[in-house]
Amino acid sequence: AGTFPVFIFSYSCIVKVWSEDGAGKVVEIPAHMTARDICQLLVYKSHCVDDNAWTLVEHHPILGLERCLEDHELVVQVQASMSSDSKFLFRKNYAKYEFFRNPLNFFPEQMVAWCQESDGSIPQSQLLQNFLNSSSCPEIQGYLHMKEPGRRSWKKLYMFLRRSGLYYSTKGTSKEPRHLQLLSDLEDSNIFTIITGRKLHNAPTDYQFCIKPSKGRSDCKELKMLCAEDEQSRTCWMTAFRLLKYGIVLYQSYNIPQQRKANLLPFSAPVRSVSENSLVAMDFSGRTGRVIENPVEAQSAALEEGQTWRVRRRWMKLGKTPTVPTMSSTRLIHRTQVWFHGRIMREEAHKMIIQQGQVDGLFLLRDSQSNPKAFVLTLCHHQKIKHFQILPCEEDGQVFFSLDDGATKFTDLIHLVEFYQLNRGVLPCKLKHPCTTVAL
Repeated sequence: AGTFPVFIFSYSCIVKVWSEDGAGKVVEIPAHMTARDICQLLVYKSHCVDDNAWTLVEHHPILGLERCLEDHELVVQVQASMSSDSKFLFRKNYAKYEFFRNPLNFFPEQMVAWCQESDGSIPQSQLLQNFLNSSSCPEIQGYLHMKEPGRRSWKKLYMFLRRSGLYYSTKGTSKEPRHLQLLSDLEDSNIFTIITGRKLHNAPTDYQFCIKPSKGRSDCKELKMLCAEDEQSRTCWMTAFRLLKYGIVLYQSYNIPQQRKANLLPFSAPVRSVSENSLVAMDFSGRTGRVIENPVEAQSAALEEGQTWRVRRRWMKLGKTPTVPTMSSTRLIHRTQVWFHGRIMREEAHKMIIQQGQVDGLFLLRDSQSNPKAFVLTLCHHQKIKHFQILPCEEDGQVFFSLDDGATKFTDLIHLVEFYQLNRGVLPCKLKHPCTTVAL
């Protein structure tokens, strides 16, 4: 009798993906489809901008866990290990590959063993190579709080993260083999953020994360709950876990959109890089813009531009003469923008920034809860979230908006955002990434 060829993963599967507003979309996908493929499909169907920051999030509401799928992961395989209450979310994560751009921000010297041995004189390129090179042995070390199984108490232990797994020392900070106890391997586990808050688990800090077995449907008893002292150290542990688990595959995924961009723009001229610490101003007073390179001139131009910023382009497109905007129009014109989120609370703004990556320049605007005529700019810088109040001010019967006590004024919030995307001004950094959601 003849034999039939065996096809592995030749079937299709139904996957439901949810957006932040609670809407869902059902898609039928082949079994070999990756998380990146689905994100690009949803970007196309939702008519949103593909900036390579969209991700699929594995969300477990009962366990209070979530993680961003890696771009190369097969969605059907991940779904097979999820329980019926779990779901996929479609969300932006600007920090997905940020460690490739700024690795030194993610790995404090005191947490990287070989950085200490070399007095911290490790260049960025070598820092990443040690993680990506499978023959090297990078090691992350430091104190973590570990939740004791079946109890609400936590124990502070000195831990070591290596390619072979996460270990804790049974004797202080000793790394002798006889003092090391394996807590979890990397190959059969995934790392999650705990989203339920510190009270539920009686955690010592807000910076919780969890290691969960990737095979089968896990319950709370199988979870390794951990807690760091601050956001930087939590980010370091979680980033190192991903790099040690996936290695060069992560770098290849990071490079795919870079290579596509290079293929699309083979003749594009190199773009001049400008220091983040300098104030970069554009002069829009003429028919074309110009970069002002003199720092003194740039500062004075920034103030002048803020005072004379007008809704010129919008009216020129309509073929109309610019008119002085009324208070009602200036308060409504921004509501269609992806970065404006209306009357959300401060806590919700914090949550959105954290979910979308906590990279420098991630921002949103919202209505002020304390002043009905004002707005608030929520901005992330150095993994810290800051809030800046935008107040209305009146001059010669015209209403302007300012976040620096009237030194720089704008006729509406759109121009305010556009200005601070080009100029740092009084802010700790320029506005780079709008915190946004999409309806599927």
